[in-house]
Amino acid sequence: MECDPESPAVELTPAAAGLLRRLRADHGPLMFHQSGGCCDGSAPMCYPAGEFRTGDADVLLAELAVEGMAERVPFWMSRSQYAVWAHTRLIVDVVEGRGSGFSLEAPEGVRFLIRSRLVEGNG
Repeated sequence: MECDPESPAVELTPAAAGLLRRLRADHGPLMFHQSGGCCDGSAPMCYPAGEFRTGDADVLLAELAVEGMAERVPFWMSRSQYAVWAHTRLIVDVVEGRGSGFSLEAPEGVRFLIRSRLVEGNG
């Protein structure tokens, strides 16, 4: 899937970018996966790159450039979730509170959260 660079499918807030830099320093290259499951499964999960296995059931929405990080952070979403969110711009933010124990930010006392904006087309 190709995303229009003028209209990225996924963006990071400055707070999310800052947390990613801290996580990168501790864990190495990173990746996101958003499954669309219930509860914490609907939040974006951050893993060391390659730790979450993606396949035909997933779509690569973006490769996020984070200032201060050498590599981009791939953002994957389950294909079934993408079918629902295809016309939505996803904004990865950070809020206080404990998220899933599987996501790298869990011990930090914060969690990644998706905010969204409806966009025209498949942006």
